[in-house]
Amino acid sequence: MDIESLSPPVHQESRKQALLKKKRGGWRAIKYIIANESFEKLASMSLIGNLSVYLTTKYNLGGVFLVNIINIWFGSCNFLSIPGAFVSDAYLGRFWTLLLGSIASLLGMGVMALTAAIPRLRPEACNDPTNCLNPPAKWQLAVLFSSLGLLAIGAGAIRPCNIAFGADQFDTGTKKGKAQLETFFNWWYFSFTVALVIALTGVVYIQTNISWVIGFVIPTACLALSVTTFVIGQHTYICQKPKGSVFADMVKVIAAASKKRKLKSGEGVSFYLGPSTDGSSTTLIQNRQRLGFFDKAAVITDPNELNDEGKTKNNWRLCSLQQVKNLKCVTAVLPVWVTGIACFMLTDQQNIYGILQAIQMEKTFGHNFNVPAGWMNLVSMITLAIWISLYECVILPIARQITGRKQRLTMKQRIQIGIVMGIACMIVAGFLEKDRRASALKNGSFVSPVSIVMLLPQFVLAGLTEAFSAVALMEFLTVKMPEHMRAVAGAIFFLSSSVASYICTLLINVIDKVTREEGHSWLGDKDLNKNRLENYFFIIGGIQVVNLIYFRFFASRFVTEKEKDNRDF
Repeated sequence: MDIESLSPPVHQESRKQALLKKKRGGWRAIKYIIANESFEKLASMSLIGNLSVYLTTKYNLGGVFLVNIINIWFGSCNFLSIPGAFVSDAYLGRFWTLLLGSIASLLGMGVMALTAAIPRLRPEACNDPTNCLNPPAKWQLAVLFSSLGLLAIGAGAIRPCNIAFGADQFDTGTKKGKAQLETFFNWWYFSFTVALVIALTGVVYIQTNISWVIGFVIPTACLALSVTTFVIGQHTYICQKPKGSVFADMVKVIAAASKKRKLKSGEGVSFYLGPSTDGSSTTLIQNRQRLGFFDKAAVITDPNELNDEGKTKNNWRLCSLQQVKNLKCVTAVLPVWVTGIACFMLTDQQNIYGILQAIQMEKTFGHNFNVPAGWMNLVSMITLAIWISLYECVILPIARQITGRKQRLTMKQRIQIGIVMGIACMIVAGFLEKDRRASALKNGSFVSPVSIVMLLPQFVLAGLTEAFSAVALMEFLTVKMPEHMRAVAGAIFFLSSSVASYICTLLINVIDKVTREEGHSWLGDKDLNKNRLENYFFIIGGIQVVNLIYFRFFASRFVTEKEKDNRDF
């Protein structure tokens, strides 16, 4: 008789899974995942970097309406990463979520390409940009919004899953697997950077100076290649089954704690620990003088809350200690997370209004070379990359030689420096806008004679704001969260950018309404020369000052450089 036939079915099944993992995953799968990610990023960034220019020049949009569209779309792309992560973890798994998200992005970019190729889908061009009387029809806006909506859905599905799906291909329980994972991260960021540079230089140049049709067909073709490559590599992937969503567990903890809100502390309180490694369930009895609100979700108030196997019957009424701890990890980062929202308010608006400023500035160099306005976004990213390289490769080694210690800037210091850079950015942007508008009005022209080069300081400062504050915030979230919640850290990071976009939308509309009632809107005209954009920049700068005070005297207390092992909850 065959020995293997005598093995327990469970052991045979685990052996099959182990053999399957040997045949799948690793670098044979990663090459397809990185290719998929590179093509997708090239496509999405070529649109993000130049959307303001496209809507201004081809849809005759401007003023508050234009900024509202871009802000809401940016915010939705980031916000939808939360439901995207939920659907992936609870229902579809990462492979199907990524595939469907890529298809949605392909459809969205395809519709966008059609708007460029078919003139009837856009309003007639305006000969005089200062007095345009050809707004887009409602059905034309509906086609545009359907494209942006599909792209937002695609981004919401792709962003929380791409890195996590790549990490699934390695066995991080071994030293070799951990080393391979680090190498994967390096290659992932390298491919992301290359795609970013190509998108913001080559593709944006083609869109602006050659043809919007070709400029949108290229990212559409890239997305088609992205989907094709991803499907071709299907036989090499390790696809983890959905195990439930951490976000759903958080909602359950809040619901269970609310139902037991009147529960008081006492001696011998029984807590539900949840299933152990062998599948059984255990409880823990502790004396608690003070019972936190969320702790109540794990308190066993009635033996009937557990079934015969010792597991909870209703996880909307009784949650495990681990579920409670997961929620507490999230609430612990909220004070610092609020600081990140204010920082993203600055960088997001610089990417919109900064480009609108560039459109109305002198962009010609030499005889006939016209610098695309969308290239200004590249300045911030290059600044970020240069600073990180200098800091890691030059400044730190020199500091170690001088002091003899391996000491880096702390997270607190970096966040505060980033906020100060943001304040300086808005001051510089405000005074530059006054000078740009004054020179345009003096010349009586739509385009100011001030060179686009004058925008470099504010975009450099915006890049430094991101290099210090945004990078430190991402590091803080990653360090603060346990390993099994790293995907949650990424989703929370994107959520801060989303909230920033929505708050800016609200702020812009309030400013427009108030100033319009007083006689002249600061932001309402399509022609920046008729607005008072510098006042908006100074308001954002004032918000950064408040943010600095808030972080310095309150939120910084929640930033710890070395996380302690917190065995209690």
